[in-house]
Amino acid sequence: MNLDNKTVIISRTDSIGDVLLTLPICAWLKNAFPTVKIVFLGKGYTRPIVEMYELVDEYVDWNDFINVPKAEKIENFRAINADAIIHVFPDKEIASLAKKAKLEARVGTSHRSYHLLTCNYRPNFTRRKSNLHEAQLNHELLRPFGLKKLPSLEEIIETTKYFKVPSVELPKEFKNLKGVTILHPKSQGSAKEWPLEKYMELASRYANKGETVVFTGTDAEGAQIRGHIPSHKNIIDTTGKLTLEQLMVLISQSKNLVACSTGPLHIAGYYGVNTVGLYSPKRPIHPGRWKALGKNVHIIVNEEDCENCKKGQDCDCILDIKVNAVEKQLI
Repeated sequence: MNLDNKTVIISRTDSIGDVLLTLPICAWLKNAFPTVKIVFLGKGYTRPIVEMYELVDEYVDWNDFINVPKAEKIENFRAINADAIIHVFPDKEIASLAKKAKLEARVGTSHRSYHLLTCNYRPNFTRRKSNLHEAQLNHELLRPFGLKKLPSLEEIIETTKYFKVPSVELPKEFKNLKGVTILHPKSQGSAKEWPLEKYMELASRYANKGETVVFTGTDAEGAQIRGHIPSHKNIIDTTGKLTLEQLMVLISQSKNLVACSTGPLHIAGYYGVNTVGLYSPKRPIHPGRWKALGKNVHIIVNEEDCENCKKGQDCDCILDIKVNAVEKQLI
């Protein structure tokens, strides 16, 4: 299907990291169809992320559809005036809406039974056992629009250049934070996490070298870590004090960022910050599938050939990553 002068919806109503690994398909679409209009359908909290990617033309918040009567919901969906939809994150209700709104092309993986009734293009590929990166796998859904060959990871990383920095100011007390090292210990349950005590040891070591260390996270995450943060003039707690836009600005101005597989790690990768990701080698959560996109991303696992991980057993080998191993990756 030719998408020139047409509108396509990219549906990804989940987390920040997943959204950032989806945005590169916009670059392929714009390159193949320069006059295509791209509408991103997401959950509201990801709006600041999507709106900073200059190849997206419009953001639609799925939250605006949730408590709306069914008939009105269909009309609101039709009002987007889209010709096609790509279900990157499968959602049964959204798939049904797209069909009822009579979008010409409805693309979804063949591995969802409800797509048999709601999608007229169903690319057949598997994610769970694939050796490909998530950003490459997302491109599989572009096959109906003429994609013949999946881009390399290096080609996808090139598309991070379209990600801009928000035009907002940091709160007064954090306004001069530049060239800092950010530690983001929590993941809201999205990933295996490195122990808090090791983050604190790393913070103390780096602060004692005269470097400024900044802890980031939501207010709820801050409640979990504030009692552990060392008291040091060079260690600053910003948890619960920054909007997402302000966090993006802070990350863009930082020198290093250390985190497990979570949203801020992916933001840092996009901005070219020295990004240190702490991962488990277990499939399907291994870094080959989920590492941040960027030209300055460094991945640490405790043991690439961890026997428990290879067997698919529950494993906490990420806990054994040494502080020294992480410190060596900092600049």
